[in-house]
Amino acid sequence: MKKWVATTTAILMVLSMVLLAACGKDGSNAMAEKQVLNVGFISSEPPALDPLKGTDEISSLIMRHVLEGLVRLDEKGNPIPGMATKWDVMDGGKKIIFHLRDAKWSNGDPVTAQDFEYQWKRMLDPKNASEYAYQLFYLKNGEAYNQGKAKAEDVGVKALDPKTLEVTLESPTPYFISLTAFHALFPVNKKVAEKNPKWGTDAKTYVGNGPFLLKTWIHDKKIELVKNPKYWDAKNVKLTQINFPFIGDEQTEYQMYVSGSLDMNRNVPTDLAAKLLQEKKAKVIHQPSLYFYIFNTKKKPFDNAKIRKAFSMAIDREAIVKNVLGQGQTPATGWVPWGIPDFAQNKEWVQTHPSYIQPKANPAEAKKLLQEGMKEAGLSQLPEISIMYNTHEGHKKIAEAIQQMWKKNLGVDVKLTNLEWKVFLDNQTQGNFLVSRLGWIPDYMDPMTFLDLWVTGGGNNHAKYSNPQYDALIKQAKSTADQKVRMEAMHKAEEILARDVPVTPIYNYTQVYQLKDYVKGVKIEADGSFTFTYAYLTEK
Repeated sequence: MKKWVATTTAILMVLSMVLLAACGKDGSNAMAEKQVLNVGFISSEPPALDPLKGTDEISSLIMRHVLEGLVRLDEKGNPIPGMATKWDVMDGGKKIIFHLRDAKWSNGDPVTAQDFEYQWKRMLDPKNASEYAYQLFYLKNGEAYNQGKAKAEDVGVKALDPKTLEVTLESPTPYFISLTAFHALFPVNKKVAEKNPKWGTDAKTYVGNGPFLLKTWIHDKKIELVKNPKYWDAKNVKLTQINFPFIGDEQTEYQMYVSGSLDMNRNVPTDLAAKLLQEKKAKVIHQPSLYFYIFNTKKKPFDNAKIRKAFSMAIDREAIVKNVLGQGQTPATGWVPWGIPDFAQNKEWVQTHPSYIQPKANPAEAKKLLQEGMKEAGLSQLPEISIMYNTHEGHKKIAEAIQQMWKKNLGVDVKLTNLEWKVFLDNQTQGNFLVSRLGWIPDYMDPMTFLDLWVTGGGNNHAKYSNPQYDALIKQAKSTADQKVRMEAMHKAEEILARDVPVTPIYNYTQVYQLKDYVKGVKIEADGSFTFTYAYLTEK
């Protein structure tokens, strides 16, 4: 989430909100007898429902409903009690004591502080190679343990007793408490995970502590959740079931919504979006998220910065958002997208730096840089260039547009390769690509969630980018709670990204979605994530 994004659009708001649709046709808000919600959200199989392995928005969506962390986030994005009823901040912010409530796992076991300690160290264990391990480098000796330079018992997380968790940080981290609402920091049942390492791959073995249970998981077809009677706040959960069919086609999903098979559609076909918005049959919201292409900096020709920059400058982002998308997106002008705050200047980040990327292509300069880069790299001609994207009509249209731009503006022939979501992510992780699309939703509302992606050796650094100066600036920003120092260091880091171009931002996200009037209480978090915990249906 915040995670790799599977579609060209993803739901968001800069401020969290609850979607309260209009009253039923009779003007009442009477509860419907049947509280079953059918959601058009998932385009393909979620790769993982174990916090150790999940890195994408689809996996995160399901995990947010079947698991729960120490805190949740309120409508303004502030932490509120989850598994922890309260927390004490000590030692200038370097130590936090979380006090857990009496809660149970779905198999009846008590949720304990040991479950959190176990899972966080499991994330950091170098043998597990978790891509999200870096989100726990904030813990004292967390990074050292992950690099084999410290022992598990040296890590700054300790269960003092079954209901008390002590967390010690390397440095004061203003957003750490909020970060515990992120799925990578969710607990797992220690006894279950130790007995069956594959517990998270099947509904029959899945054990959670969230508001819903994983009732059905038919791979490549659907997921069904049912209300968890053991959830600590079950009395306020009104839905009895949530159905997530896997729908890989926008037109199919739209027709299912129109026919009444779905209560929500978040993949509105691009060619229908403007008409539906005009007729007020759909809504659009902005999201603090970014659509971008990454270059594999370890493979020729993209091991050369000038060649990367040439390909970036040959993209007409203005034409893409206007002619290909047309849903209110804006061309990206830097790496951190709209909606993310600059805490030192009390403005949006995008308002506090120059435009590193121009909306329109610059063919003349791009050709010049390409020639210079090829000369530097000793290349008389380019190898075959390919763009990899996951199967989705929107990604295909964008890839085709960029393919044409690179042909027109650089004279380069480009091959397109589309893969199913899980296979696509595997190829990214293994570095089996030259150019690939991605989307990133923030893990928390701070520029760091975008900028620490590209540190040397980072779990999600699929560009394989490395720059010691960049690493030092990110480390500096993470070593202090002084917002002025933090923001200044991160602005300098973004300048380096703009110079080195391991990634090339394309546009800032919007989402056109449809929601039936009788669906109430669907919450959209500050990071753009859906939460259906307190949703309910009224009479139609």
